Amino acid sequence: MAGTTRRRSLGRISGENAVIEVAWMYYHDGRNQQDIAEALGISRATVVNYLQEARETGLIRITLAAPAFTAHRLSLELCTKFGLAEAYVVPDDGLAPDPAFARVVRGAALWLPDLLAPGDRLGVAWGRTVYALAERVENRAIEDLTVLQLVGSMATPYGFTAEACSTRLAQRLGARCLNLHAPAVLSRAALAEELRAEPILRAQLQALQGVNKLLFSVGTVSENSHVVSSGLATPEELAAHVARGAAGVICGRFVDAMGRQMPGETEARMIGIDLPRLVGLEMGILVTPGLDKVTPSLAAIRGGYVTHLATSTRVAEALLAAA
Repeated sequence: MAGTTRRRSLGRISGENAVIEVAWMYYHDGRNQQDIAEALGISRATVVNYLQEARETGLIRITLAAPAFTAHRLSLELCTKFGLAEAYVVPDDGLAPDPAFARVVRGAALWLPDLLAPGDRLGVAWGRTVYALAERVENRAIEDLTVLQLVGSMATPYGFTAEACSTRLAQRLGARCLNLHAPAVLSRAALAEELRAEPILRAQLQALQGVNKLLFSVGTVSENSHVVSSGLATPEELAAHVARGAAGVICGRFVDAMGRQMPGETEARMIGIDLPRLVGLEMGILVTPGLDKVTPSLAAIRGGYVTHLATSTRVAEALLAAA
């Protein structure tokens, strides 16, 4: 009948096909949710649910082009001030710490695949930020990519162990994963030396020497630092390093305000890559999601670990003001 809107039902279309149908109409045809609901004979709530499922299962990708975040004023100022290749800065004005953290991590997760190339050997640190990023990276296989765990395992009360970070990221990127099958820190230096000499671990440590890109978030030296909760250092050891000028933690190792590795008894008991190997790499990708990491991030930048920075507007302004 003339003047009437043609309506069709999803009928036998169900499951993934129904989700694809709704997603196509919304994102490619530009139709609104109510129009789709009426056209397919379903409720608007069902349309919303299908669109959410399409995002969660990876059937669609919603992204903003990287230049939107790497070419504005703060990004360029960070690059000029600190000699960075690129800085990816997301807006966080008015956001509480947790939403701001999530936004920076999401931005870094969107950016990361564009920074990687076939044949790369990506060294991965550990911690809440890196693990959250690995969880949010969309599945995108990169040919001949290897992900390397840079510091040994630890008994952390959190879900973001070192091996969890590297394994999850490798899964997302279709990469080969090389984990360290040893604790991050041993009780005695002699025991650590013996373990490093074991053929399997010696080969794993040797493989770390081929790293050409680094993904990390520098740790703090506050009382609630993860180096204490994970058992890498006692509260007394943390206090002693702070008294001697510790400004941050990179791959479980303390660094001073200039990013130089600080000597200490713990060093001889650790299993992982030596920090000097991470200075001056082809690419060092630092993710700084909060104001609490301004001082340690400056140390990492000064130390030569960073070429690319993912952060927020407030943190970027704080970095520029503190430099």
